[in-house]
Amino acid sequence: MREVKTNNIYSLTQKGILSNELLVLISNMTLEDLIAIKIELSSSHLKNRLFGLDIWKKIDYITKEALMRVAISCTKSNSEAARFLGITLNDYRLNLQKFNMYKEQ
Repeated sequence: MREVKTNNIYSLTQKGILSNELLVLISNMTLEDLIAIKIELSSSHLKNRLFGLDIWKKIDYITKEALMRVAISCTKSNSEAARFLGITLNDYRLNLQKFNMYKEQ
């Protein structure tokens, strides 16, 4: 098994999900604004009924998964990624497994 290595911006741009114009807009927003907008958009499709989705409890998992993706994308090694996140290398490896960020070779 090895770490899944991907550049998030590049892969989303290649899929046509992101454009340079959108990246400029995103860079001018706070993370809190982006999260709030994403939740509002998601809830509008459900007629503002997010009942039973346990967002409050799941936000920790969602945030940590996003941080793991950034660490993988922006660093060259597991130890560098662990330092980037401020966790031990062992904790980093445990989180790779927790978030299923390994793939078969």
